[in-house]
Amino acid sequence: MNPPETKYVMVSDAAVGYQVVGEGPVDLVYVSGLASNIDVMWECSIAAAMLERLASFSRLILFDARGCGVSDRLSMESLPTWEHWIDDLRAVLDAAGSERAALLGQWDGAAKAILFASIHPERTAALVLWHAYARLETFRVLDGMPIEDWFKMIGELWGTEPFVQALDPTLSTNPEYLRWGPKYLRASMTPARAAAMYRYVSQLDVRDVLPSVRAPTLVLHRRDYAFGPAGEAQYLSEHIRGARKVAFDGADVNIWSLGMDEILDEIEEFLTGTRRPIEVDRVLATVLFTDIVGSTETAAALGDRRWKAMLADHDRAARSQIERFRGRLVNRMGDGLLATFDGPGRALRCAFELGRALEPAGIKIRAGLHTGEIELRDEGDVGGIAVHIASRVMGEAGPGEVVCSRTVKDLVAGSGFAFDDHGICTLKGVPDEWQLYSVTQA
Repeated sequence: MNPPETKYVMVSDAAVGYQVVGEGPVDLVYVSGLASNIDVMWECSIAAAMLERLASFSRLILFDARGCGVSDRLSMESLPTWEHWIDDLRAVLDAAGSERAALLGQWDGAAKAILFASIHPERTAALVLWHAYARLETFRVLDGMPIEDWFKMIGELWGTEPFVQALDPTLSTNPEYLRWGPKYLRASMTPARAAAMYRYVSQLDVRDVLPSVRAPTLVLHRRDYAFGPAGEAQYLSEHIRGARKVAFDGADVNIWSLGMDEILDEIEEFLTGTRRPIEVDRVLATVLFTDIVGSTETAAALGDRRWKAMLADHDRAARSQIERFRGRLVNRMGDGLLATFDGPGRALRCAFELGRALEPAGIKIRAGLHTGEIELRDEGDVGGIAVHIASRVMGEAGPGEVVCSRTVKDLVAGSGFAFDDHGICTLKGVPDEWQLYSVTQA
């Protein structure tokens, strides 16, 4: 099979490269993670054999997320976040004409696939996770190596034969692979960028997201691979509803090694079997509540006409900022609002920008945010415990303050926000105690 044509789609001001190959009955997106170059991948007969097999039973969609491979690299000062990568995946699906696809997420790419499946269940037909983890920072790599030493190893050895041998000890006995592997890593990114980006993804925590995954899920791993314990696969299979786990012999990180045909047989059977379509009525979202500080006193002082004019200024600014950050205004509630977003970073930025936009009009707001599963109701309304939690979190905020739950904090690690301990709170009508944080823009 000849390598497919590489095309580009613009996402904001960055170009993202993608390829489409095969004509199978299911669209399948290979979310390979940071080590990725869709052109160079085809230069190795072993990697190409895996891609050809996947394309034999699917319409295979490959892409390099921003910062990797053939896509725009961006500067070291503006490394992409998971929200950028979710945007890249969605844009590639649109460009490829795919309304709904299965996702094959490998290692650090798996967290992005999990987030996409939770945020966009209507576009996710199935989820296959290979050597996945819920949070990289929760375990050590390479037989007890501390994670800081792992980052140092990346910075020093990325794109070298010793690094490839650590990743794929069995496959590295193949001379062709040992020649190609270092080149593939260097074509993905530089050592310094790799260390910086792996440091970022190590902070990404999707443990709270796992119960929101609705897609049929297959969790796959090799029993003895060096970059994380088998317990990670067990954790994922136990916390994703209905997930099935299958283990294979071997220690290599990549699929294209020992037992590849057996692994691909499992994936093919999982993806091409007849399954009932998912009825989407629940999705993962970030919920934002705001209200105007001192609204009762302000309304009394201004009088009805001036108060209505102030509310009109508030509503115009709210609509503008929510649209700017790709949110959805669900309800206007007297002196406040309820909006939802597909990413917590955008929701936080919206809260801060809305506060700044209202200052010239003399309006001060407070904001509360939580990321969780929401119910999609008739006429665009939303409900569920996540909505109640966000409302109660707002109630803990002071004038001009943005307060969020721990789930929001975990999902935006490394995205330019600072979090101060706001205390452990009991939220009215919500079980358990909740760790809250006061947020500032770093």
